[in-house]
Amino acid sequence: MPNSDHIVASFDRDLEGIQAQIMRMGGLVEDAIAKATQALELRDVELAREVRAGDKAIDALEEMVNDEAARIIAQRQPIARDLRTVLTVFRVSTNLERIGDYAKNIAKRTETIIDQPPVNGTGASLRRMARQVELMLKDALDAYIQRDAGLAADVRARDIDVDQMYSALFREYLTFMMEDPRNITTCMHLHFMAKNIERMGDHVTSIAEQVIYLVTGDLPDEDRPKQDRTPHDAGVTK
Repeated sequence: MPNSDHIVASFDRDLEGIQAQIMRMGGLVEDAIAKATQALELRDVELAREVRAGDKAIDALEEMVNDEAARIIAQRQPIARDLRTVLTVFRVSTNLERIGDYAKNIAKRTETIIDQPPVNGTGASLRRMARQVELMLKDALDAYIQRDAGLAADVRARDIDVDQMYSALFREYLTFMMEDPRNITTCMHLHFMAKNIERMGDHVTSIAEQVIYLVTGDLPDEDRPKQDRTPHDAGVTK
C-alpha cells in the first residue's frame, strides 16, 4: 500500500508543477498585452504580428494545464481544499487564454488600420488603459501564488477604474468621429480595441474572484458595479 506521506508529497509536486505553468502562461499574457498596445502606439506591424504568433504558445499552455489538472483529478481524486485548488487552475487558465485572445485581436486591428492616418493621442490613451489591466493581472497572479484574498479583493475593486477609462475613451472616439468623418473607420477599430481591454479587466477580475474562492471557499457575494453592458465578446475574433 502506498505510503500516505509519499502520496501527499507527490500531489504537492503535481500542484507545484501545474501552478508554475500557470505563472508562465500569465507572463506570456502580460507580455502580449504590453506588446499589442505598444504596436498600436508605435504603428509597428511586425510587433503586432509577433503578438498574433505568440498567442499559439498561450493556447498550448492552456491545453497543457487543463490536461494536467484533469489527470490530477482522475488519479488523485482530491477533496475539499485540494479539489478547490485544482478547479481554480482550470478557471484561471481559461481566463488567461481569453485575455490572450483579446490581445491578439488588438494586434489584428492594428494591422488593419496601420495605413490609416493616426488619430491624435489615441494610441497612448489605449496603452495607459492596458497598463492598468496589466498591473491588475500581475497583482491577481501574485494573489494566486501567495493565497492573498485581500490583494485579490483589491484587484477586483480596481476594475471600476478600467470601466471608467473605457467610458471616457468611448466619448472621445465619438467626438473625433463627429469632428471629421474621415476618422470613423479608425475610431471604430479603436473603440473595439478599448472594448477588448475593458473585457481583459473583467477576466482579470474573474481570476481575482477565483483566488478569493480558493482561499475562503466562497465567491464574493456582491455584484461589482458595471458601467458597460455590451456583450462580453463584442469585437472579438478568434
